[in-house]
Amino acid sequence: MKKALSILLIALLAVSSVFANGGSETSDDGSTTLTWAVWDYQTTPYYDALINAYEAANPGVNVEVIDLGSADYQTALQIQLSGGGSEFDVVAVKDIPGYNNLVKAGLLQDLKPLAERDGIDTSAYGGIVEQISVGDSYYELPFRSDFWVVFYNKDLFDAVGVPYPTNDMTFEEYDQIARAMTSGSGASKVYGAHYHTWRSAIQLFGILDGEHQITDGGDYSYLKPYYEMALAQQRDGIVQDYATLKTSNIHYSGVFYNQSVAMENMGSWFIATLIAATENGQNDATNWGIVKYPHAEGVEPGTTLGTITALAIPSGTDQTEAAWDFVKFVCGTEGAEILAGTGNFPALSNAEINNIIASTPGFPQDEQSKEALNVSQLYLEMPLHDKSAEIEVVLNEFHDQIMTGNMSVDEGLAEMGRRVDQVLAN
Repeated sequence: MKKALSILLIALLAVSSVFANGGSETSDDGSTTLTWAVWDYQTTPYYDALINAYEAANPGVNVEVIDLGSADYQTALQIQLSGGGSEFDVVAVKDIPGYNNLVKAGLLQDLKPLAERDGIDTSAYGGIVEQISVGDSYYELPFRSDFWVVFYNKDLFDAVGVPYPTNDMTFEEYDQIARAMTSGSGASKVYGAHYHTWRSAIQLFGILDGEHQITDGGDYSYLKPYYEMALAQQRDGIVQDYATLKTSNIHYSGVFYNQSVAMENMGSWFIATLIAATENGQNDATNWGIVKYPHAEGVEPGTTLGTITALAIPSGTDQTEAAWDFVKFVCGTEGAEILAGTGNFPALSNAEINNIIASTPGFPQDEQSKEALNVSQLYLEMPLHDKSAEIEVVLNEFHDQIMTGNMSVDEGLAEMGRRVDQVLAN
């Protein structure tokens, strides 16, 4: 009840804010006001950077932001767009389940005709547009994308003379390096690798070959080699114990900062976090680098998993063309360069944009780390599916059961498949 009231309050406050700001409109002097729904406006510097650049290039347009907050953002947004009182012209879409719900409710415009009319090359998004397509249409364009890489502590590697991991590292090599880098005991122990408690830290290894989707249900045995690798590493003290990490609520950043781990697979968002922590004196692991995600035999190096943040145009706006122009800017090359300049990863990637990111003060200047920014194929962590939110609950439950030893790998994966099949059947 409290959560429902909270969501309703968020929506009502946002509606009041829209009306207070006048919503989207064309004023008497011919200028246009676009209203953009976002979350965490005050703590996200790229919003203002994008708006200021767009307004400078389009003097007759003003972009006003309505912040719906991060908690329950997608729910509040759907309430707004469903209520008929919303004046939003552009909306940020936070996640795939939320996107799916908005599309099913008919609240977003199909962007494909506009993109085809204007010659937008969607291949520049590395296969993401195909993954968010519904039938022959797509209703959002990504502007930000984070992907998984391996972070490593150069000083720890140098201290024991083990060669650094590379951008063409198989899972067998990754395991060997992790074992070679494990040393010491007690408070001074160095673990060769680290898995955060998210299910994605291990399950995503299994879908890098492009042959499986985590929402397929049925046979999840393709995840078995990766769970067996992680559990063997846990048993042998190569990685920290999952149950301890979870019950102690240990954050992935802290174990890297205090030089307790040699390698850590984590999203590219951690780059900006590490740089800021180094500047603030919170990070002792100041000599670090990144390499591409490990890969199975036959999988192209640079294949990885990721998440996106996208823009969409509500069905109810009467300013589609003006909104589309803003979407093209933010999701296109200009917007990508602005995002890169703020230390964030745009969905649209090329050599010039990656050079901007690599030139950020604090980014490691070795060629391996720069090359790690080049993604050959990006798969969504959670693909577009009607039941994605329900499937996520099941995947998390049995990941926990397997990693804590409450179920064997075979038992956990079999039950995972059975339960996902139930979700799919309902």
